[in-house]
Parts: sequence; C-alpha cells; structure tokens
Amino acid sequence: MNILPKYGLLQYRNAVRIYTKDILESLSLFKKETKEHKTTLLIIHEHGQLEELDSVINFLKSFGVLIYADWIDEDIARDKSDTTIQYLKNKVSSNEKIIFLATEEAIQSKWCNWVLRFIATQNRDVVILPIREDFSDYGGIDLLNKYPYINEISENKYQIRYPKDNTEELENWLESVTAIA
Repeated sequence: MNILPKYGLLQYRNAVRIYTKDILESLSLFKKETKEHKTTLLIIHEHGQLEELDSVINFLKSFGVLIYADWIDEDIARDKSDTTIQYLKNKVSSNEKIIFLATEEAIQSKWCNWVLRFIATQNRDVVILPIREDFSDYGGIDLLNKYPYINEISENKYQIRYPKDNTEELENWLESVTAIA
C-alpha cells in the first residue's frame, strides 16, 4: 500500500498552471468554470484544509479529466439539521463522483466521518484519497479496508484499490460516468 504523502500532494498545487495563484483565487477561478462536458465531482474534506483541497483538484486535473465542482466556497452549517441533510442529499445526488480527502485531520473529524457515513446511507460510492503526514504512518487504515481508495503504484501512476483487492486505473475511473441516483 503506497499512500501519497502530504508533500507529494502539495506539489500538484501549481503544477498544472503556467503561473502561481494564491489558494483563494485558485479555488474561486475553479468554481467559476462551467460544468459542460465535465465530470462532476464532490470532494469531502476538512473545512480548513484549502491548500490540500486546491492541490487535490490540480492532482485530479493532471489526469486530463475536466472536473467541475460548484460547492467550493459555499458555507455549510456543520450540524445535522434538516437544512444540512437536504444540502448534502442535493450535493450527493448531483455529482457523478465522490472523493473523501482523507488527511489525518479529516479522519479525526467527527463532521467528516458523519458526512462519510451519511453518503453511505444514500447508496453512493465514495473513493478515499488517503494523505499521510510527511514521514509518518497513515492513521486511517480502517477506512482503506472498508472503502475503495486511491493508491500510488509508481511515480505518477495511480489506481483505485477496492476492498476485495480488485483494481481500476484512476484515470479510467475519473473518465467513466457514474449514473446519478
């Protein structure tokens, strides 16, 4: 199991650009992109990890897949109210793909874990993108035994590894359109 380290993820932050942008400007520009001819993708992430979020968007774009997300800077109440549940239902049902950015902070977050369980109740598949802290072991091994996850198999080559040990190239998974419930 080869889990992408945080420094490896952060290298993607400006890798697909000719020039650098600050995080908020980058996420704002990404949000304004049209969803025409793009895979819609929901990324579940720890609220304060914008640099990691920007990096993962650019990581996914490096596969040549056009990704659209309309949720980047929307504020969502971090509670389990009817409004929040309806918001999540709408986001889960309107996106073709769902990725959980499983940093150490996210896997410790009660909120992120609640959202992950909620998505499972909606009968939608979610893929884990595990990110370990630099020079340390990954604390979310139990997630990787339960959900499919993105695994680095060699430099710049990634696959989805499913709990039953079958695999799929990440690029193929990103390009395939999932039927939206």
